Amino acid sequence: MRHRVAGKKLGRKTPHRKMMFRNMVTSLLDKERIRVTLPRAKEIRPLAEHMITLGKRGSLHARRQALAFIKDPGVVSKLFDALASRFAQRPGGYSRIVRLGFRDGDGAQMAILELLGSEFKAKTAEGKGGKKAKKSEKEAAEAAEAKGSSNKGKDKKKAVASE
Repeated sequence: MRHRVAGKKLGRKTPHRKMMFRNMVTSLLDKERIRVTLPRAKEIRPLAEHMITLGKRGSLHARRQALAFIKDPGVVSKLFDALASRFAQRPGGYSRIVRLGFRDGDGAQMAILELLGSEFKAKTAEGKGGKKAKKSEKEAAEAAEAKGSSNKGKDKKKAVASE
């Protein structure tokens, strides 16, 4: 019987599982979005939301409790400064789980666990390395000629190899 048994073991021993949860919560609070399996996302979500609640409290005791779990002072300062102010008016439910489908290989169901307010923002063509970001071949050749003697030997080798 599973009466009063909270949480899943996820195939890990207790110390490994706790450390995995701490690392994943730290990554979630730092990057604001992580891609994990669905059972892991369901187990991590309450821990991350508790950390945000500690950030909203803002007391020294709450900061020390967060530092005891997170271990990265930079992420804790982000939690108490940026994230706490973002969720100040929200009574709970700071994250969402988006199901992605099944992973090739082992068929595990994948999900994205993300904080609200960090929705996906598509990069523009320039940001991805589009036409404006790339130099044309002609510009690259002119830049190589402008560099001078440091590339002359290499250019001769390329010319001989192409003949």
